[in-house]
This record gives sequence, structure tokens and C-alpha cells, in this order.
Amino acid sequence: MSFLRRHRAATPAGPDFDVLAMDPGDWPGNLGAGLLPAPDGSCQGVFLRYDLFGGRGPAMIIGNLPEGSPARDLTDGQIPFEVAQLLDALENDEDVEVTGVEDCPVTQGDNLLIVRKIKLSESRISCVQFDRSDNVLVTIASWDRPITDDLYALLKPLPAELFQQG
Repeated sequence: MSFLRRHRAATPAGPDFDVLAMDPGDWPGNLGAGLLPAPDGSCQGVFLRYDLFGGRGPAMIIGNLPEGSPARDLTDGQIPFEVAQLLDALENDEDVEVTGVEDCPVTQGDNLLIVRKIKLSESRISCVQFDRSDNVLVTIASWDRPITDDLYALLKPLPAELFQQG
């Protein structure tokens, strides 16, 4: 499923997999992207930051972590990487923990998606996770906005041009 070819550079030029997110043209705010490079230069994940608050912090972070990414290895009660990124971007240094997980089936077209709703001690954060067919873990963390089933229909692979270095 690779759509972006890896250049042998010290820093990754983009992901080794499709990035599932909302197209920036469909989102009225600002989009930022970050890569998680491994020491060997491989890409260990991509996270996208959607800002609706006019530079005062993101409204949503969507992470794509491939199988084997160290950011996927969490201990009990530890928050997902994307939630930590959201809190950091909002300059919120409160201790937040996972208080529960609930599996919910979501129908998308002809497909059934099993979504894990992650409940957190900070009630203003909504967080969900699901696995793609290529074993990439998608995590959506939203600040002060509930995540509804309609959001999953907006997710699609982003074009490679968004991740090319100038």
C-alpha cells in the first residue's frame, strides 16, 4: 500500500504507508503534519494536526502508526501518543489517564469498523482508535468536540505531495 517512495535521507521525507486523514480542503482550519522518525531513518508514524482555533491550539490530531512503532506500546492507563501531542500543543500539563475502553461497531458503507472509544480522566478530550486492513493503528484525539460516526466517512488517504520536502 506504499504510495510514497523512501529517499535514503537522514530524515524521512514521508510515510511508508497511506496516511488516513481528512483532506485539508474539507477542513476549514490549518493543517500541520509531523513524522516520527526511527534512528535508522524509517518512518514510525505520522500525525496530522487540524487547527480550528486560529493558532491557539489544535482541535484534532489524527495519528497513523504502523505495526512495530514504539509509540503503539503503552502501559496500562497510559494515554495514546496523539492525546499527549494534543495536550502538549494546548500547553495543558494536567496528568491525564485512561479510565476505560469500549469497543463499538461502526458501519461504513459495506464495511464494519470496530472502533475503540478511549475514555480519559480529562473529559474535554475525545479519543478513538481503530486498525486499518494493513495493520496501521489510527488514533483520533479531539479537544472539546465529540467524535461522531460521521467523522469516519470523511477519512481517506492523503496525497503524497503533502509529505514531500521542498
